Amino acid sequence: MNTFPNDDANAAASRNALVDKLLANAMITSPVVERAFRTVPRHLFVAEGTPLDVTYNVDNSVAIKRDRDGVIISSTSAAYIQARMIEQAEVGPGMSVLEIGSGGYNAALLAEVVGPDGRVVSVDIDPDVTERARDLLEATGYGSQVTVLQADAENPLPGLHEPVDAILVTVGAWDLAPAWLEHLSADGRIVVPLRMNGITRVIGFRREGDHLVSTSAEVAGFVPMQGEGAHDERVFLLPEANGHHVKLRFDGDVPQDMSLLDGVLATERTEVWSGVTIKHGVSFADLHLWFAAFLPGFCKLAVDEGTRMASERKSWFPFGVVRGDSFAYLAVCPALDGGGAEFGARAYGEHGDVPATAMVEQIQAWDRQARDVEPTFAYWLTGSHLPEFDNDTAVLAKTHGLVTISWPRAANAAPGQGAPHDPEQ
Repeated sequence: MNTFPNDDANAAASRNALVDKLLANAMITSPVVERAFRTVPRHLFVAEGTPLDVTYNVDNSVAIKRDRDGVIISSTSAAYIQARMIEQAEVGPGMSVLEIGSGGYNAALLAEVVGPDGRVVSVDIDPDVTERARDLLEATGYGSQVTVLQADAENPLPGLHEPVDAILVTVGAWDLAPAWLEHLSADGRIVVPLRMNGITRVIGFRREGDHLVSTSAEVAGFVPMQGEGAHDERVFLLPEANGHHVKLRFDGDVPQDMSLLDGVLATERTEVWSGVTIKHGVSFADLHLWFAAFLPGFCKLAVDEGTRMASERKSWFPFGVVRGDSFAYLAVCPALDGGGAEFGARAYGEHGDVPATAMVEQIQAWDRQARDVEPTFAYWLTGSHLPEFDNDTAVLAKTHGLVTISWPRAANAAPGQGAPHDPEQ
């Protein structure tokens, strides 16, 4: 166990309080991971001057580097997802681990978990990030336990000749690089924040024959991958008369002729309500995933301050759909019983009822089939033997293969009650 001369009593108390929360919330489930989190001084790896209450908050990520526009391109991830990813990967003493996306702190945690008989390799494309990580690991006593490489991990890594037992990808990935699977042992685990039509899940995968199947999934966001594995969104601006914009962000296919939306925000707004309600404080994150899987024309929204939508921000969520000359977005209103909210769609455009109805149909399908069950994921590299997928499985094309998302049929969903057929699919 390393000793840390700059680790004062206040920092140690903050760290132990963080670990207590992670244990209470079942984010840490194994003693070896608990010990690592109680040992490694997170505050010595974040930006100098970061307050302890920010550093050791369970949900806070801390920026390491920003681009010239101020966008975060490297960060120390929130502690809860770092703990979950190590648990998802089933990392233990004596194992070899590849970390894709460096920073130092997570690599130090992994070094504590695998111990002196294990091996940790941390790689990042940015030389500033790798130099900083290498210096911090050396300063905290982990320099001999962690090998830091500067490289684009989309390609096979030089010097990594033996397969590793686990891979943790700590940047948002649009696809799985074949090189990662070449580095992974036959019975290894890979954990990756995978972006699926704009919605990310941190998925733990294991091999099953010629493909990967999920063993776990968590909700979290990450800075996007750089280099050859980068995948940029396409953004379309819808102007209001006052010069402010609503932005439609597409991660997957873009509907044809987006120019049909010119002037759409000047049209009368349409509303369609679903009759589906949810209690306050209950997560509906998998509704977003359902949209990404089964709603053609799905996009995410961002709005400028000064727009009508910005003034109504508490009544909607940034998920939308485009149909021809109209678009709709997910909205909520108070439920009639006063105990929660009802989902619906608000739309702009001369045919706004079309995208609004399409979104509401999918809300109702999610309510029947998916809100009470956990989805499973699989990844099929190009060349894998593909089975015949049923109507409850979404198939998303990637550069190097396919991702499938499946929802086991809920007990209250009769056959044929999955995602309604959409003529644009």
